[in-house]
Amino acid sequence: MKHHTAYANDLKMHYVEAGEGPLVLLLHGFPETWFAWRHQIPVLARQYRVVAPDLRGYGETAKPMEGYDKRNMARDIRELMDTLGATKAAIVGHDRGARVGTRFVKDYPEATDRFVAMDNIPTRIIYERMNAEVARKHWFFIFNSVLDLPELLISGREEAWLRFILSGWCYNPELFTPEEMAVYVRAFSQPGGLRGAFNDYRAAKEDVAQDEEDKDALISCPTLVLWGEDFESGGKMWDFREVWTKMASRVEFVSIPRCGHLPHEEKPEEVTQALLKFLEPWRLNARQNP
Repeated sequence: MKHHTAYANDLKMHYVEAGEGPLVLLLHGFPETWFAWRHQIPVLARQYRVVAPDLRGYGETAKPMEGYDKRNMARDIRELMDTLGATKAAIVGHDRGARVGTRFVKDYPEATDRFVAMDNIPTRIIYERMNAEVARKHWFFIFNSVLDLPELLISGREEAWLRFILSGWCYNPELFTPEEMAVYVRAFSQPGGLRGAFNDYRAAKEDVAQDEEDKDALISCPTLVLWGEDFESGGKMWDFREVWTKMASRVEFVSIPRCGHLPHEEKPEEVTQALLKFLEPWRLNARQNP
């Protein structure tokens, strides 16, 4: 894996790259960075050119005050593709990355071969169905959107905050080693590290408005929806099949038992195999049509 810096959409972006072949873009979620894909990258790179960026506001990518609506974050990725010399990619997104990916595949269908949405219920759906139960289990949507207060309360306590979030979202609360947790602590302890992630959530009003504009336009490319069955705010609460059947016209589903919100980290072998199976037509088509 090699680390690179690129300028895309007036944003200084950090990304990790490995392998050769058809392009696969891995878009991480919250509160993570490219590091979330460490298990998938080496395996996928045997057959694909794999690029895992830090999204706007996360990791080693710049953390501007604005531009976190998902249309603009999708533009970040599209222009990153330009710097890579790529015209088409398979998009794999988890959580926030799946939100960016959803906007990407709608805004740039010509640049998308296929799409994976991992453990994600679209923001528009969450706010449409908001009630006391949804608010309680999605408290972080509301808390993270408050201006300034999250940074004030968490600064200097990043490790405790991350342990609460990441361990609480996993089926196995002891999943992360101290070394793995330290990578995320370092990312969110740097200047702007918290602000960037929270600004991602603070764009919810714009995100919902954008999604309302084309909510009746189904995603047309092949789509895989994958989730863990044991996340309180995910598989235990939402009917992923019901939600995503209304989002995409050619959709497949994979659910993983004894798994929480972070399937790629919790069940890396199962996730990697599901990705390899789903991505195979992209590899074969690219080989036949170089």
